[in-house]
Amino acid sequence: MKLAASGLAKRFAGGVEALADVSIELAHGEFVSIVGPSGCGKSTLLGLLAGLIEPTAGQILLDGVAPEGGLLGRIGYMPQRDLLMEWRTTLENATVGLELRGLGRAAARERALAEVARFGLAGFEDRRPSALSGGMRQRAALLRTFLAGREVLALDEPFGALDSLTREAMREWLLDIWEADRKTILLVTHDVEEAIFLSDRVYVMSGRPGRISANVAVALPRPRTLELTGTPAFGELRERLLAPLRAQARAALGAA
Repeated sequence: MKLAASGLAKRFAGGVEALADVSIELAHGEFVSIVGPSGCGKSTLLGLLAGLIEPTAGQILLDGVAPEGGLLGRIGYMPQRDLLMEWRTTLENATVGLELRGLGRAAARERALAEVARFGLAGFEDRRPSALSGGMRQRAALLRTFLAGREVLALDEPFGALDSLTREAMREWLLDIWEADRKTILLVTHDVEEAIFLSDRVYVMSGRPGRISANVAVALPRPRTLELTGTPAFGELRERLLAPLRAQARAALGAA
């Protein structure tokens, strides 16, 4: 396994239990998604895997070992917001991670310039973030994450703030990037169709404290196009994933 977590739990100050006994695995080059109700701890789980916070219990292995010094900086992490710096150009935002790793500005710029066209940003290298569309801002943030050079990427609802048509285009684009690079990707999303379309497997999380309630293989052919979403096989997977989420929603309403 490229990344494996077992028995993860997280309790915050004040006794808030966000996660309980969470175990997940990602094989090398695999695209895996996590879906679950709001507040179930999906973002907390990504924070643990990226080394931003420490678990209360459990362990995380990268390439079969617990990294010496922790996980911080060993996994590419993209939060829900693009966090682009408004005073830096698109290219300067993309090179932030490279510069923090000690690469000289000129070398970092050269490496980013080699990728801007593939990320749909050619001609916008010197624009400020305020001049970019929502989709372009997300592509710039993803370019920054990819350029950091990590083999595992953790993406926290990267398309959540986009309109539906832009989201569709971004899904196809992300698959093209993934199929070319074959990085290991863990994506958090609230969109079941997005998870199915992109992924090899989908984990379903329960309500707080978050637990893994299902691990569903997506046995659909690749490469994938949007036409796939209208097939019976896609519909069956959608219903299989929605069933536990609907049950959780009904239980939560009944307990309210």
